[in-house]
Amino acid sequence: MATGDRLLLLDTASLYFRAFFGVPDSVKAPDGTPVNAVRGLMDFISRLVGEYDPTHLACCWDDDWRPQWRVDLIPSYKAHRVEQARPGPSPDVEEVPDPLETQIPVIVSVLEAYGIPIVGHAQMEADDVIGTLATGAGMPVDIVTGDRDLFQLVDDEAQVRVLYVARGVSRHERVDNAWVRAKYGVDARQYADLATLRGDTSDGLPGVAGVGDKTAATLLNRFGTIGAIIEAAGDPDSDMGPGPRGKIRAAADYLAVAPEVVAVRRDLDLGSRDLTRPRTPADHDAVVALDQQWALGSSAVRLVEALSGSH
Repeated sequence: MATGDRLLLLDTASLYFRAFFGVPDSVKAPDGTPVNAVRGLMDFISRLVGEYDPTHLACCWDDDWRPQWRVDLIPSYKAHRVEQARPGPSPDVEEVPDPLETQIPVIVSVLEAYGIPIVGHAQMEADDVIGTLATGAGMPVDIVTGDRDLFQLVDDEAQVRVLYVARGVSRHERVDNAWVRAKYGVDARQYADLATLRGDTSDGLPGVAGVGDKTAATLLNRFGTIGAIIEAAGDPDSDMGPGPRGKIRAAADYLAVAPEVVAVRRDLDLGSRDLTRPRTPADHDAVVALDQQWALGSSAVRLVEALSGSH
């Protein structure tokens, strides 16, 4: 590892959804196909590479956006996002607007032509790929996402932070441990436990009934971990109040499985990947052809310039 190395990990779906809803759908290819998500994602990558100048870069991919092993533990996990009326034993498909669905293969082609590594893993979400690549990276890591689940990966000592784009890529926030503590009242290493206790309707996680952010933070600051909280709830001599005690005990079945669902995996076998940032397109002819077919215009030029460092 050279001094000055930095890894930029993109939660790709988080970014292309944001691009799709943020860039006008009047941005179209000559044949009328919308390319707003394609061009928006390209512009996001150009902006982030230009601002942070990473030496290493990866577009992390949801090979499975709703892994069966998580659903087996909590059946409601992301259930409301599954497309309705899919008869038979066909796999769950995430409800994605058709004009975005058609752009995803184009996004893959563009990333491949530019040589930007796409990293996924069977039966795993992009979050798990990000967790694995960020853990033990041996260099500072910036994780770009609009998903607060990834706050659990923030680690000041290992120089892992989240560039949180919930308010937009141009207005992203740099999330470190102090940011997490100021917002949630716990350290980043406790964030997964907080999320487990609180639940998350956007992911179909019910949480512990009657426990929100504040109560969860109070319990975690007093007892440290979910395991210690459960232990205290079952110990008649502990100093846990009757209200929280009853809620924790009533949620015993949920708390037995939820931590594994909420925890981002950090131990996947991703093989040996070269995540070195491409300074020139991997396939110049393909870049030209894609630009002509999809009218990528200034987005194509900006991405070439940003990757080369000539912006």
